[in-house]
Amino acid sequence: MKKVLIATRNIGKAQEFKALFEPRGYQVETLSDYKDLPEIEETGKTFAENARLKAEKISQLTQRIVIGDDSGLMVDALDGAPGIYSARYAGEDHNDRANNKKLLEELKGLEDDQRKAKFHTTLAVAGPGKETLIIEGEVQGRILTEARGNDGFGYDPVFFHEDSQKTLAELSAEEKNEISHRGNALKALDQQWEGWIQNG
Repeated sequence: MKKVLIATRNIGKAQEFKALFEPRGYQVETLSDYKDLPEIEETGKTFAENARLKAEKISQLTQRIVIGDDSGLMVDALDGAPGIYSARYAGEDHNDRANNKKLLEELKGLEDDQRKAKFHTTLAVAGPGKETLIIEGEVQGRILTEARGNDGFGYDPVFFHEDSQKTLAELSAEEKNEISHRGNALKALDQQWEGWIQNG
């Protein structure tokens, strides 16, 4: 079976990639399947630099097709923060509750029209002997004053999507994949995948 390795240990992210790749006959693997791989430090200054760094380094080490993903929340009132530091915004790596709490504190007292935000994702697709493909996706919304919904992960419970009139954490996985930043990036990747695989 053909395999594609997603450079993450985040189960939520992996599920979103499975929805695209499994129907194409690919087995989706994650870093959890490769216990001996070193931790790749995200030393880039942009989403694209971090995504490329992860994808290319892990592809080199495994000789597999690897998709590196760097995503984050960008809030207008915070000049684009937390941005590339979204996962460790509260100083504790990947602590969703702490990150959301800090974000709501930072925006305390702001009106709805001052709480505009977007989720951004950059995908980097690397493979042995191939030129790395860079794909981007975004979704616009605003930050609520309190969390709503039990699904999703990260900032999903506080990110309100106007068209759906729900937070990303109130959407089903299928609904979220339709409109999310990663969903939009995956749609763009879907259109370019075969060409990249054949030509590189």
